Amino acid sequence: MTAVPSHCPYCALQCATSLHPADRPGAVEVQPREFPTNKGGLCRKGWTAPEVLTVPDRLTTPLVRDAAGDLVPVSWDEALDFVADRIRSLQTEHGNDAVAVFGGGGLTNEKAYALGKFARVALKTANVDYNGRFCMSSAAAATNRAFGIDRGLPFPLADVAGAGAVLLVGSNIAETMPPAVSHLEGVRGSGGLLVVDPRRTATASLTEDGAGIHLQATPGTDLALVLALTHVVLQEGLADTAYLTERTDDPDALFRSTASWWPERAERVTGVPATTIRRAARALAAAAPVHGGAGAFILTGRGAEQHSKGTDTVTACINLALALGLPGRLGSGYGCITGQGNGQGGREHGQKADQLPGYRSIADPAARAHVASVWGVDPDSLPGPGKSAVELINSLGTRQGPKALLVHGSNLLVSAPRLASVRERLAALDLLVVADVVPSETALLADVVFPVTQWAEEEGTMTSLEGRVIRRRAAITAPGDVRSDLAVFAGLAERLDSIPFSTDPAEIFEELRLASKGGKADYSGITWDRIDAGEALFWPVPAEGHPGTPRLFADSFSTPDGRAHVVPVDHRPVADDLNAAAPMYLVTGRLLQHYQSGAQTRRVLELAEAEPEVFAEIHPRVAAQLGVSDGRPIQLRTARGAMVLLARVTTDVRPDTVFVPFHYGGAGAVNELTNDALDPVSRMPEFKACAVEVTAASLPATGVPA
Repeated sequence: MTAVPSHCPYCALQCATSLHPADRPGAVEVQPREFPTNKGGLCRKGWTAPEVLTVPDRLTTPLVRDAAGDLVPVSWDEALDFVADRIRSLQTEHGNDAVAVFGGGGLTNEKAYALGKFARVALKTANVDYNGRFCMSSAAAATNRAFGIDRGLPFPLADVAGAGAVLLVGSNIAETMPPAVSHLEGVRGSGGLLVVDPRRTATASLTEDGAGIHLQATPGTDLALVLALTHVVLQEGLADTAYLTERTDDPDALFRSTASWWPERAERVTGVPATTIRRAARALAAAAPVHGGAGAFILTGRGAEQHSKGTDTVTACINLALALGLPGRLGSGYGCITGQGNGQGGREHGQKADQLPGYRSIADPAARAHVASVWGVDPDSLPGPGKSAVELINSLGTRQGPKALLVHGSNLLVSAPRLASVRERLAALDLLVVADVVPSETALLADVVFPVTQWAEEEGTMTSLEGRVIRRRAAITAPGDVRSDLAVFAGLAERLDSIPFSTDPAEIFEELRLASKGGKADYSGITWDRIDAGEALFWPVPAEGHPGTPRLFADSFSTPDGRAHVVPVDHRPVADDLNAAAPMYLVTGRLLQHYQSGAQTRRVLELAEAEPEVFAEIHPRVAAQLGVSDGRPIQLRTARGAMVLLARVTTDVRPDTVFVPFHYGGAGAVNELTNDALDPVSRMPEFKACAVEVTAASLPATGVPA
């Protein structure tokens, strides 16, 4: 085998790699490849990604639960026949919406497209959503209502390298996507890196020694902090008034919505000193083009977005960017740092409850007619909008809810909030089907498990955090009787007497091009040949001769009037705020060594040995009050449950805050404690902050249910 150019299977940075032959069957070795996002670098997860291809418990044959309750091997025909018969029976008795589908942000564009089509055409169900609802939905909602379009970064990541200031709100890229840190070297050199985070993360530490400012806000108060930054910009005459007049619809709304957020008031809410707020606002303004600066960027991540007010927090960040005249200016702008590998493309082409391919609204008659014509079905046969992820999960197995769930590329029993409820709802189903590469926590609960291909075993495309469409290429043959998710959709569709579904990703991409044509996320001008020839294609690409759109908004925004829409927002407390019984905040996040639910990385020996089990970071002051030392057990209790885990005593966390990573399953799953309160716009659950009681515990082991 010669080297095969591809990309890392993990985060949306999609670092370029070359896959080389290894001395074991089904194995490859990976080498970094020069690419604009990773600049020839890889993180530990990327270097060790090939290990997951050959883990001892790799799923290699379909499994069906027998009468004794055990998952036993069966043929593909047996498994597909069983699932199709159960689907037909349940839909006959309860209607089409009795079957639901849950997708994932790691699926290729082709699989995401096929999943959405399968749900709406073969199953005819409205009940389809995906785990991207837990990722970028708040940022997507905010950018859609402000700019009329949602692309994580509406500019190439490389643009950030030339900026004079970068404000990171709730993003720890030094651990979540380490190669991206190279793009911050310039801004650190000028002292312009501004990081908002309640913890002194690896990213926040990059501000030390004069490289910038760490604004260590109280959990859940990012919105108040950004309102205060905007207040300073407007009240001190630092705004780009000409830009606001020419390119926004209501400049006065910015003044009205931030007038009462003077820094001293924000200090009382956020804990960030008023002097620090003013210094950060002035540094950001000094870098803005209106003041002759090198450029400024405001970037948000999950820490700002995974709240019941996440959409408003991102909106405040956009309003701050508008006040400074950043969006659409070369070398400046607002952007959201996408998390999952194909979090961008995954929602553009049909996995989201309210969207059809091309980022079209499923409620739009013209959009329905266009996509239906590509699919060869009657537009009236397509279902309407379905439930968002948490609402869908909460309805499973209920009287009016779905009786069956098909899961592709998601591990709900680790990644969803309020896990006790999730476990209860999955157990209430008549049929749970999971397609996965390893026996994840969710797969182990399933009635049927389909073994599916991984990144190095399949062809397709992904869309990076920049909106750049890239190629995933097969380097090896999948082991055993492993098949693609596409084979699941095609096999079930045939048995359900649906229109034929292709299993050829190249053929599916050609159909995706047609379905997306004319939509906001227009891929119609993108071909595999163009990508393979080395073209950098950022959507929209509306024709084959079109060069793509690396930078959006240069001339106008994608709103009906071409102006950015100012949406006034105001701060409000977290849904489950502090009280006498729970006087501290619980926050969750990621570690350098692990990814998402950890189903893959916890199986890589090097990564598992580095961070083998869950822990809780607490401040030394809290440890002293509890009478516990580093490495001793503590109990965390919220309104939803309790767990016992080991304390990690550190000054990197605020005295009012406990941090727990969310990569661990079973008794170590912190999402047993998190809140499923939803953002009213995006339907994002509030993973990132809730009230918690912390006490000393006597149990010696970690992750023990309390």
